[in-house]
Amino acid sequence: MSSKRTLFMVEVAVFTALALILDMLPAFKMPNGGSISFAMIPIFIVAFRWGLKGGLLAGFLWGVLQLVFGAYILNLYQAFIEYGFAFTALGVAGIFAKPIQNSLKEGHLTRRLVYITLGVLIGSVLRFLAHFYAGIVFWADSAPDDQPVWLFSLIYNGSYMLPSFILSSIVVFILFIKQPKTLLQSA
Repeated sequence: MSSKRTLFMVEVAVFTALALILDMLPAFKMPNGGSISFAMIPIFIVAFRWGLKGGLLAGFLWGVLQLVFGAYILNLYQAFIEYGFAFTALGVAGIFAKPIQNSLKEGHLTRRLVYITLGVLIGSVLRFLAHFYAGIVFWADSAPDDQPVWLFSLIYNGSYMLPSFILSSIVVFILFIKQPKTLLQSA
């Protein structure tokens, strides 16, 4: 096994575990699931270091760990959407790995900010859409009687996903400014 492949597997495992730990220490926890935390940041770092494959794998493994460590499961479909798909989708940010790495090599700070923000946005939106859909289909009973289910799901899931997106964008960008070579060195 090559040292690059070993490094890939170790980093995916370590950053996935870090995501789980950060998820257990949220800044704010919602009453029916979801939280504002730093937990998505390790997945985005893996995605920007290793590309789509690394991001998708780290996101998928984080979703699996969520299931193992106490996810609330209504049925198999809900588990797949909210844990399988939603967390794996964060790794789609990896499509911007090469542009971010190139902007670093060329010294284009603004371009790096744009690609990092786009990557975090796309991953966060895909995760939000999974939770939004699940909120409509599986959590309709939680909506107040006087509120449409879609609006309840939009507000509920948006109330933690929007701040999580903003927090992740800022922290990942700062990390890629303060320690860019460390974050991209062996990828």
